[in-house]
Amino acid sequence: MRPKKINKKKISSLNNIQSLIPRNLKLKKFKVSPVNVIEETKNKIGNFYNNLKKEREKEKKRLENKRKLDEKRELQRQKKQAQKERLDKIKEEKRQIQIQQKLIIDNEKQVRKNEDKRRKIEAKRIKIEQQKLKDEEAKKLREDARNIKEEELRLKILERQRIREEKIKVKEEAIKAKALEFEKIRAEKEKERQEKNRLKEIERQKRLDEEQKIREAARKLKYEEEKLRETENRLRQLEIERQQEIERQLLKEQAEQKAKEEELRLKEEKIKSAEQERVAKDKEQREKAEELRKDEERQKRIEEEKEIALKQKAEEEQRIKEENRRIKEWEDKFDLEQQKKEDDLIKKFYSDNQDQNKDISEDNPSTDAKTNDNDQK
Repeated sequence: MRPKKINKKKISSLNNIQSLIPRNLKLKKFKVSPVNVIEETKNKIGNFYNNLKKEREKEKKRLENKRKLDEKRELQRQKKQAQKERLDKIKEEKRQIQIQQKLIIDNEKQVRKNEDKRRKIEAKRIKIEQQKLKDEEAKKLREDARNIKEEELRLKILERQRIREEKIKVKEEAIKAKALEFEKIRAEKEKERQEKNRLKEIERQKRLDEEQKIREAARKLKYEEEKLRETENRLRQLEIERQQEIERQLLKEQAEQKAKEEELRLKEEKIKSAEQERVAKDKEQREKAEELRKDEERQKRIEEEKEIALKQKAEEEQRIKEENRRIKEWEDKFDLEQQKKEDDLIKKFYSDNQDQNKDISEDNPSTDAKTNDNDQK
């Protein structure tokens, strides 16, 4: 900036000097002494250099004043930046405190949940112990009942032989009536099943919506929950083993009972064989018809389940798209608000700088006057 201005001023000064001297000057026409002309020219050149020095000094002062003003502006900008960083730091600390408080509340909820689960597991364990005692008593009762049942069975075989023929006739009529009744009941059950499926679908939609909300916001404690789950699994395994032991005992008792019943059944089987052949034919026909109906119903339910699965899959994809869309809208809204805040802050910053510049110019009117004079020259 400085050399260009000086060169321009030099060129303008030389042009001024040249403008004083005519181009086609004829010295013969003028009666002027050369000595006077040279003296006047020297005086003009001396005045030009004096003016040039004064202008350089003024330029130096103006640049010095400008440098000081820039330094003041830089200090003010640094102060503004420091204040902004301090405000951002306070906001970040507040946000961290809020996050910490939320985590504390979630942890307290999880602790209460785990404590309730502990109490339930302890109650379940006590219940299992009580059930073991009841199973021992039930075993003794079954042994007594089995002995009584063997005696009753011998008596009942003779009684059954007498009433079997009467029952066969009644059964045939009852089977026909029962088939009609079963058909009505089956239709009612089908309606109930359709209604249950509809209600279950509504409930599933509500549950999925609730799970979606929970999935967007929840973070849970894992370690303690896993430990409690392991304890619960151990208790469940103990219960399964106890149930298996009871089943083994029942199977053993049933095997002994069947062995004794088999002896009596062989005697009865010879009498029943003729009757069963006729009944078996009718039963086979009914079973074939029932099997065909069940196959049709099973195929229908499989198709319904496939349709429901496809519908659920489409709904899940739509729900994920909707969730992503809501999150994207929220992010765009947040970015717009943040950009607006930044623009307001920048506007405020520059408006403050302009006010400060005005104050500085009012405090230094002599400097502005000098600057204007320099610009005019």
